[in-house]
Amino acid sequence: MKNPSGGGRPGFFGPYGGRFVPETLIEPLRELEAAYDAARRDARFRKELARELATYVGRPTPLTYAGRLSKELGLRVWLKREDLTHTGAHKINNTVGQVLLARRMGKKRVIAETGAGQHGVATAAAAARYGLPCRVYMGTEDMARQAPNVGRMKFLGAEVVAVESGSRTLKDATSEALRAWSAESRETFYVLGSALGPHPYPSMVRDFQSVIGHEARAQILKEAGRLPREIAACVGGGSNAIGIFTAFVKDKGVRLTGVEAGGKGVRTGLHAARFAGGRPGVLHGTYTYLLQDAAGQVLPTHSVSAGLDYPAVGPEHAELRRTGRARYSSATDAEALKAASALGRLEGILPALESSHALAYVMRERRKIGRNALVIVNLSGRGDKDLGTLCP
Repeated sequence: MKNPSGGGRPGFFGPYGGRFVPETLIEPLRELEAAYDAARRDARFRKELARELATYVGRPTPLTYAGRLSKELGLRVWLKREDLTHTGAHKINNTVGQVLLARRMGKKRVIAETGAGQHGVATAAAAARYGLPCRVYMGTEDMARQAPNVGRMKFLGAEVVAVESGSRTLKDATSEALRAWSAESRETFYVLGSALGPHPYPSMVRDFQSVIGHEARAQILKEAGRLPREIAACVGGGSNAIGIFTAFVKDKGVRLTGVEAGGKGVRTGLHAARFAGGRPGVLHGTYTYLLQDAAGQVLPTHSVSAGLDYPAVGPEHAELRRTGRARYSSATDAEALKAASALGRLEGILPALESSHALAYVMRERRKIGRNALVIVNLSGRGDKDLGTLCP
């Protein structure tokens, strides 16, 4: 399976990606690669997935023109409404696909990691729908700030495992999930939540999320009669961003902009802006950009949004940046909070703090983007889970 962003080696995007894992995970990953390759070529699997996306997830999601916000910014801003999917974020596109694949492979249970909780909720929902037990690993720091999603996971029947190690956030939850999968891979399927990790996860997650971009492309051509000047999406691991970017990669006139978590400012060191403050290395089985010190130790991260609080970025994003096809900026905590407030006040929409980073970039850079320019912001999730931060 040749990667569209560059390079011909399976599992690599140019120099990034790969499969850097312990020996115990090599065979499970090969099994997963073969199973996914067969499933994506199977018309029955594709048909079932399409039906579930339509009747369970709620696709297609709307492309909403933000008229009052557009007037204030001097742009034409359209919002791709992933916040309106079942469970409230884009994560469900991927979990439905992966849990269907788990069932096809005959696995007896699924496990997952989660940061903001949206991937955990989406995994729990898909597992319940298809009758598989579900266990979700979540850092205790994230459990405290995302308590509503912890409750949702438990309501849907999932076991939530509190992770006390390290920074007690997404990085540590991912490490625990990988360790558990290594010990249980014979009967367990690991539903990885973003476009990162060892091959084939980055490609598989991108494929399941590419429905966002394919819909958005058709919708903007229908509504506006042309393609946008720019697409902005937040980037933690980067699944929502790669999902919307994929359909526009060949459209050279469309700028693709990923927005990382600037935290309290890149100069403070309290951030999760990998491209601004990181360098290439290996984390969780993939070679990509990550925040690390001179000795190669992973650095702590900070973001007001739990879903962006992760020290590495998906390898395809690293390659899109290397080739210049996409560019990457950041927005601070304060800018994201301001953007979320503006969208609520002007459009009656409650965005997730993760998505608010992309909107914050557009608000800050509106003059550089160009007056009356057509922009799509991927609204990757809704902010019910963030009300404790948005309305303290």
